[in-house]
Amino acid sequence: MIAVPPARLRRVSAEFLGSGSLTMVVVGSGIAAERLSPDDVGLQLLENAIATALGLFVLIAVLAPVSGAHFNPVVSFVDAALGYRSWRSILPYLPAQVLGCVGGAVLANAMFGLAPITVSSTARVSGPNLLSELVATAGLVLVIFSLARSGRAGWAPAAVGAYIGAAYFFTASTSFANPAITVGRMFSDTFAGIHPASAPGFIAAQLAGGLFGLLLVRLLFPRRLPSERR
Repeated sequence: MIAVPPARLRRVSAEFLGSGSLTMVVVGSGIAAERLSPDDVGLQLLENAIATALGLFVLIAVLAPVSGAHFNPVVSFVDAALGYRSWRSILPYLPAQVLGCVGGAVLANAMFGLAPITVSSTARVSGPNLLSELVATAGLVLVIFSLARSGRAGWAPAAVGAYIGAAYFFTASTSFANPAITVGRMFSDTFAGIHPASAPGFIAAQLAGGLFGLLLVRLLFPRRLPSERR
């Protein structure tokens, strides 16, 4: 049996917990918003966005010292591409993020008395939505790594939460910007869900957005501070 280094186990566990908690916040607040404001979709989206922004702030603040608080395969890929972590070290993050997101959706369903596993019927693929996912993901990457490369990583919890909260409204797709959470949201037939047939298009757009965001970071912040190297 191969022993897992305790530090690596802690990092992967933090990614699982953070990804699951983030999806629980997104899906759970979406269900609550539907019930609290059944006749006002705009208010539902506002309630969902506020809860997500605040939840992201807390989760990043708590878990960033352990794993970097990626909760997102795109962020992990860019982290490795920019040399902050090795590719080998981030590979275990990916299944932890996806499984965490699925678990978070299941838990949110159960907390609100729904069947724990349901398949979303909400079709979301359209040209504007795919463009929105590309833009939202590129912007997220730029926000995170511009702060890291300019010595302002301490701003990340607030900046990422604020960005995603705003992106709920300035994108047509309501800014999933995360392949793992896209998979997780397939398992909740509620306000925050996405039909499985829509997920591949969203994920492709998110990966393209991650690449574009990486190019922007390299263009605007070509060097990282010595203190940020590890």
